[in-house]
Amino acid sequence: MSTRPIVSRLEWEAAREQLLVKEKAIIRARDALAAERRRMPWLAVEKAYVFDGPRGRASLLDLFEGRRQLIVYRAFFEPGVHGWPEHACIGCSLGADQVGHLAHLNARDTTLVYASRAPQADIARLKARMEWDIPWYTITDSFDADFGVDQWHGHNAFIRDSERVFRTYFINSRGDEAMGTLWSYLDMTALGRQEEWEKSPEGYPQSRPYKWWNWHDSYVPDAAPDPKWVKVSDAGEAAFRKRDG
Repeated sequence: MSTRPIVSRLEWEAAREQLLVKEKAIIRARDALAAERRRMPWLAVEKAYVFDGPRGRASLLDLFEGRRQLIVYRAFFEPGVHGWPEHACIGCSLGADQVGHLAHLNARDTTLVYASRAPQADIARLKARMEWDIPWYTITDSFDADFGVDQWHGHNAFIRDSERVFRTYFINSRGDEAMGTLWSYLDMTALGRQEEWEKSPEGYPQSRPYKWWNWHDSYVPDAAPDPKWVKVSDAGEAAFRKRDG
């Protein structure tokens, strides 16, 4: 392996600044794409899908766990999949290892679940072995075929209006590589990050960025932001903006 040119600090900073222009353009483009996702039409889910879960039979509506939005990742763990019965698909397992703490996603009224065709006893065993804490359900009907994940992995996003459920977006293939962070999940949903800076349709829930954040064991539904954190984050934002002009 040959090394790249060795330069001075000033030359290195200049090279980085050139790339930073492109990086910021990508971030702005990603924000614009997420804004378009929030304007996607919705597809009503008319079929009554049934899953097996750790507490028995569950409908698609049950998978929301009372929250407004749901993301379902189809993971391959079942007879015929490489690794069965000790492991799930290597790629799906790598993805599961990337999933961040779900308390932050739940605080944005959004639930993430995994779904496979393996029985619940095998799923429970796998989760314990791999130390995963993701809600994981068993597909019992045509859910995977109907939502484009019977032959390949993918994330389907849903939203509910009372007891009506709608499909809002779908990410699969290489798009799945970026999934796992709080922001990657929220950016694929109909409501987005729900922050004031986002270009969202009128009436969508929005609050100030940073202020709703909390330690993962300290979220309280509908609680006002911690005033000390508001003060600290405001000061940080002000210093950042002053530095960057």
